[in-house]
Amino acid sequence: MTSPPSPAELVEAAGTGSPRAVARLISLVEDDSTGGPVLREVMRLVAPFTGRAAVIGITGSPGVGKSTSTSAYVTAFRKRGQRVGVLAVDPSSPFSGGALLGDRIRMQDHAGDNDVYIRSMASRGHLGGLSAAAPQALRVLDAAGCDVVLVETVGVGQSEVEIAGLADTTLVLLAPGAGDGIQAAKAGILEIADVFVVNKADRDGAEATTRDLRHMLGMAPSVEGGWLPTIHKTVAARSEGIDEVIDAIEAHRAWLTSTGTLQKRREHRAQVEIEALALGLLRRQMGRLDSSDALADQARAVAAGETDPFTAADTLVAAL
Repeated sequence: MTSPPSPAELVEAAGTGSPRAVARLISLVEDDSTGGPVLREVMRLVAPFTGRAAVIGITGSPGVGKSTSTSAYVTAFRKRGQRVGVLAVDPSSPFSGGALLGDRIRMQDHAGDNDVYIRSMASRGHLGGLSAAAPQALRVLDAAGCDVVLVETVGVGQSEVEIAGLADTTLVLLAPGAGDGIQAAKAGILEIADVFVVNKADRDGAEATTRDLRHMLGMAPSVEGGWLPTIHKTVAARSEGIDEVIDAIEAHRAWLTSTGTLQKRREHRAQVEIEALALGLLRRQMGRLDSSDALADQARAVAAGETDPFTAADTLVAAL
């Protein structure tokens, strides 16, 4: 019986484009969200090969055609000779904890393409429309040689703004009949868009939705040298307007690079991730204190008026 491949062997195989190695690495990422030794080793090994992929976030309310649009974008990027990864973050099954919708089923057109890697990930109750493992899974796809990684979120409305912190370019999809532009503004997702896409533009109301978007963008405060979000109409089911969206994505990336904004965004993203990991470590350490005498002693002292909560907290943190 052969032993399973080591993290180093998996990372090396993923770098050569092995879909099986990429799948196993992402499974490791999903199964070890607490930062165990295997995950730490994988992240250490892939770090030198990351930072090259363009990360495109795709978000919007349910029913706007995100999966159909994502599939069309994959086709367009492949026609331009780019290797594409897709992370489709699904709601979690309440029984298995796994991905419920199975976006890979809806993207069968790309199943035989070795330069396209599609992975459904379960949100597992994580707010913000993303999976907690998404940043690490992105690194795996980046290190595996993907030129573009598309991240499609679950479509939960107001909490989806988290995608803007993960992506280099964020696409917000809307559709006629799924609520007008004003309702979309109330949902809190308009502010995060770099590119707006009015999908299903062959339906009644597409012009009105586009007009509402232009009106709201016109009222937004302008920033000198800033990026002005563009608006595009598509019919993703027929691949209409898709090339224009890809052109807008590439124009935005050129702007990000020329202004230095790309580096700033990525540094901020890394800062947020490091902070979240550090807080997670602290919470686990504090969890150990729950069963110790130190926390109980400090609690008694605060209750008795012998010290204040801030001093007690400082004492516990110093002990860590």
